[in-house]
Amino acid sequence: MSNLPSSFLSRQDEAQIACERAVSELRYGRPVIIETEGMAYAALSLDTATPDMVTRFAEITQNRHELFLTKDRAGALDIDVPNGVFLALDGLAYEEMTELAYGRGRHQLPVWRSPLAPMYQFNRLARMALLLPAFICLPIDDDDTRFAGCARLPASAFENATMAEADFSVVARTKVPLKDIEAAEFVVFRGGIAQRDQVAIVIGKPDLKKPVPVRIHSSCITGDLFGSLKCDCGDQLREGVLLLEQRGGGILLYLDQEGRGTGIAAKMRAYGYQAEGLDTIDADSQLGFEEDGRRYGAAVAMLEALQVTSVEMLTNNPRKIAALEKAGFAVHRRTPVLGVVTAENRGYLSTKATRAGHMLDVDAMRQAAE
Repeated sequence: MSNLPSSFLSRQDEAQIACERAVSELRYGRPVIIETEGMAYAALSLDTATPDMVTRFAEITQNRHELFLTKDRAGALDIDVPNGVFLALDGLAYEEMTELAYGRGRHQLPVWRSPLAPMYQFNRLARMALLLPAFICLPIDDDDTRFAGCARLPASAFENATMAEADFSVVARTKVPLKDIEAAEFVVFRGGIAQRDQVAIVIGKPDLKKPVPVRIHSSCITGDLFGSLKCDCGDQLREGVLLLEQRGGGILLYLDQEGRGTGIAAKMRAYGYQAEGLDTIDADSQLGFEEDGRRYGAAVAMLEALQVTSVEMLTNNPRKIAALEKAGFAVHRRTPVLGVVTAENRGYLSTKATRAGHMLDVDAMRQAAE
């Protein structure tokens, strides 16, 4: 008998393709079919759907469509549910739907129900697509032809795609001269869902026989590139690179995780809510997001590819330490990475310390700066 494979695509390939197609369709404003907990839903992202598309969806579903919101957004609407909420949409205009999904203030709530099991597929798909986690949807049967031709996401796809999220390989590496840094090499990795590029900056020549100084830094366009005063991200990026140089060598992982994993569009929406007085966590909750949606599978894969087994973490965030320890890395030491406390970012830093558990003494930092 032949030992040749029966199909060109593996189950992992098929799962990754299903996820990527669903992500693409949602970002284009088209519905997809999502299987979850023995059910199938035709789902449309409210973030990208046009008013005309929403009207068309309502007509084809005979106004039986519902709006799914996460438990975080439900909490902002004073609905205490563990698994999110479905809100009846019959009779609601497009603007009323968007207000329910991410508007502020008090709302006249329609009839609602809560699913019995967590709808993690909706949350995870929104995170993959970098969209607000609000979906217009309808439960459908397998033989329902109203959404024929729409991309379908089997329930098993998420489990089989998990390995793909941490599957990265080096596609380019080259030396890049940096200011005040003796030697730096940029190593570009490609992988995960949608084959996004991630970058490791190797400073100097780290000794792999010893704990390697490592800084995991999530991208922040506003802070890193434009010097935003709302956060300390740019300060931490530059301070991290200098600390790695002072250690005699280390690795900075620059991850494409804008807005704690929500994406630049949602981050700007959250900034608008912060301007109205909400802190960074409550602003994200208003939009339906969890406290911190970042994942570190890419960081683990990159360090493994660079043959790192033990690290010294340059961080204030205990979640990053926990992620590496869970993946089997030995974390021997933690070094804080501090920015400058200003009138504009002090509230943000205090929130990170008091609500997100970051290891920061904001008052001491402010006194030192003075």
